[in-house]
This record gives sequence, C-alpha cells and structure tokens, in this order.
Amino acid sequence: MAKLPTLKGIESYFGEHHLEFKKLFDSNEPENLPMPGKWNDLDYFQKMIILKSIRPDKIPFAVQNYVSEKIGRQFIEPPTFNIGKSFNDSSITTPLIFVLSPGSDPVADFKRFAEEKNMSKKFDSISLGRGQGPKA
Repeated sequence: MAKLPTLKGIESYFGEHHLEFKKLFDSNEPENLPMPGKWNDLDYFQKMIILKSIRPDKIPFAVQNYVSEKIGRQFIEPPTFNIGKSFNDSSITTPLIFVLSPGSDPVADFKRFAEEKNMSKKFDSISLGRGQGPKA
C-alpha cells in the first residue's frame, strides 16, 4: 500500500498495466521516458520514486536530471582542472598530490606546466603502483 498520497493506487495500476511499466524496465534511458497513464502527471521527484522501484540502477542519472533542471547543469558537471590555480594553493608543506582514476591523467598537463615555469628538471614523479615499492 502506498504511503504517499500522490502514489495511492499505484500498486493496482501497476498490476493491471505491467506491460507499460515493462517499457521503462527494458529501456536504456528510463529516466527520460514518460510514466504510464496518470503517473506522468507527477512531478519529476515523485517519478523518481516509481523509477527507483523499477530501475534502481538508473537513479543516479535521474538525480542528475533533477539537479540540472532545478538548480542548473553546472552543479553536475565537474569543473575543469586548473593546474596553475592548484600550484598557487600549494607550498613546500602543502604539496600537489595527484590521485589518478580511470579516464584522468594530469601528467601531460603537469609536465607542460613545469616547462612553462622552467621547472621541468626540478620535479619528481613517483608511481605507487605494483613493483614501485623500492623506488618510492
């Protein structure tokens, strides 16, 4: 039984119209599809509640849509990395440490920046990957 007044009757509607909801389940982008029947009249946040019960894996994308719509796309897009600004925030006791993740590689930007500052011979790069223990 639905605890939210706006979702009253959803369980019986779902049972009677399960093939319409199956389209959401089978879709690659269900967060962008309309809800079946009167459930499309709900606001987007309420639609996310229904989506969570059908495709919980798509909630992060739905939340991005919601945030983008309500407060702006700039809140879901990561800012571009500015090595110059980061360098200005660093010091001899606050070094720059790059933690790499798949799809990011600041090494080329760092080397270019070091060359611009005539410091390319004054930096060391240490990898903490497999087999790098003795060097580190």
